[in-house]
Amino acid sequence: MDALTHPACRGRYEIDGVFASVVYSGIVKRLVYRFKYKPYMTDLKGMICDLFFEGIIQNELFVDLMKEQFVFVPIPLYRSRLRKRGYNQSKILAAGISERLRGESFVLGGGEERGPAVVEFLERGRDTRAQFGLSQKERYENLRGAFEVKKDFGDALGDNPVVFLVDDIVTSGATMREAGRALKRAGIGRVFGLAFAHGK
Repeated sequence: MDALTHPACRGRYEIDGVFASVVYSGIVKRLVYRFKYKPYMTDLKGMICDLFFEGIIQNELFVDLMKEQFVFVPIPLYRSRLRKRGYNQSKILAAGISERLRGESFVLGGGEERGPAVVEFLERGRDTRAQFGLSQKERYENLRGAFEVKKDFGDALGDNPVVFLVDDIVTSGATMREAGRALKRAGIGRVFGLAFAHGK
């Protein structure tokens, strides 16, 4: 999946596009389920991050964007859900991709010693229902206004980088769209979604 936002759909606060590595079906669906839900098998993270990386660097549009200054921003969990799970799977994926990009001179333009920064500029201001089983309209309503930008984000952001919102799955795009809107309202110029898997 390498969908840039259609010109007719672009708006001041709309996300600029979404990239995903694999299709959310079969073994990938089972991997994601084991990664996110009980028994919370975080030992799968290496395999998932390898698949994520190998799939995404085949995308020429994504690789072109990598040649600019960019950061990864994981989609946050609400604090009660984070306490229950013990980790944010989106943060693990963001860190994994950052680590695998380390030294990739064909992508980063110079063989940098460290991977791109993973910064947690977003927080989930309220709990939301699980998106599974909701209609597209219900998904957008469920997430409306759910994300907030931390007050000190500008100090750590630097010189107007491309921001990639990282999540495990993108389906309707409601989560990416709402999180992207929060960042754009805070003054971020370009925001893209980056997901391990995409599905319907």
